[in-house]
Amino acid sequence: MESLLKKVDLLYPEMVGWRRHLHQHPELSFQEKETASFVASHLREWGLEVVTGVGGNGVVGRLKGSGGEGPTIALRADMDALPIQDEKNCEFASKVKGVMHACGHDAHTSTLLGVAKLMAEHREQLKGMVVFLFQHAEELTPGGAYSMIEDGALEGVDYVYGIHLWTPFPVGKAYSKPGPMMAAADEFEIVVKGKGGHGGLPHETIDSIAIASHLVVNLQTIVSRTVDPTQPCVVSVGSFHSGTSFNVIAEKASLSGTVRTFDPELRMEVKQRLESIVEQTCRMYGADFSIDYKLGYPPVVNDAGEADRFYRAAAKVGEYETSPLIMAGEDFAYYLHQRKGCFMFVGAGNPELGIVYPHHHPKFDIDESAMATAAKLFISMVVDCQNEWNADKC
Repeated sequence: MESLLKKVDLLYPEMVGWRRHLHQHPELSFQEKETASFVASHLREWGLEVVTGVGGNGVVGRLKGSGGEGPTIALRADMDALPIQDEKNCEFASKVKGVMHACGHDAHTSTLLGVAKLMAEHREQLKGMVVFLFQHAEELTPGGAYSMIEDGALEGVDYVYGIHLWTPFPVGKAYSKPGPMMAAADEFEIVVKGKGGHGGLPHETIDSIAIASHLVVNLQTIVSRTVDPTQPCVVSVGSFHSGTSFNVIAEKASLSGTVRTFDPELRMEVKQRLESIVEQTCRMYGADFSIDYKLGYPPVVNDAGEADRFYRAAAKVGEYETSPLIMAGEDFAYYLHQRKGCFMFVGAGNPELGIVYPHHHPKFDIDESAMATAAKLFISMVVDCQNEWNADKC
């Protein structure tokens, strides 16, 4: 394994090249056709069995090791970009107007391509099979994980692992934990329907903006006054749209936002509480309303035994820590509902290089050396799993 880990550093410049190519040619969720083609062509070149169009634009590569019997281990990377204008001043900035890789998925794809190439070149060191899942549409519900699973991506798989490069963490340091790690990510859209009219005659109207403003405030009491303060929970209103003129009271106002929880019961309680607050607030002011509440990705919950494997594997790569709870969501959760596995973070932030912007920011970037760390962590997880599997069979 040590020789394979060392070869990651030799492959690193090529991984950077792939990442910068993908960064310049990003594709939105459910539109990743060229990215999928790029991935599939490389996997075929290296001799993997490749299936495209899995659950949509997903690509699955299978590599059979020649080192003997072993488990089937799946490794996942997401491929999609975001509808954000790239504002970085660099030679590899996005060439697609209004679209950029603002969450590191280009680096995830390039990292897993690197792992696939190395393992293909050294398949004699592999026991069992490694399945490479290149997933579309992580950023947009219903996501690509669920449809890929429905299309057989996990067929025959025993374990599944995923890595997210994460700029809030320092470059190169790995993080994970047993049990819940990332939150369920739900969405809501509220439309307040009042009665429009002249701005100078408010008594003749039902002011949708004023009512929607009360909703923004009232919804904050869900977390502050109805949720156990020891339970992690977020209710955020992210958009508020209404009105067309300074002297017109708008007939309609729309709000949209997100709810983040870990506990399944709390998740449903918050949904019910939000719906109740909207109904009662609107009724109090005489307005009608509609609510579209979507249950998004479930929480990411790592298997305890596979989290222990992370601690062993990460120790062979470099520094690591137990991850804090992360209120962001991830559809990798669906894989963990089906198979034992572990989701991990590798730090990609570096203030010395000016890499300080958060995910989904127009100036988002990563310290690319984090890709080498992530590749080594993937390899270390696979080798540890294979060795443990063979020891159990002896």
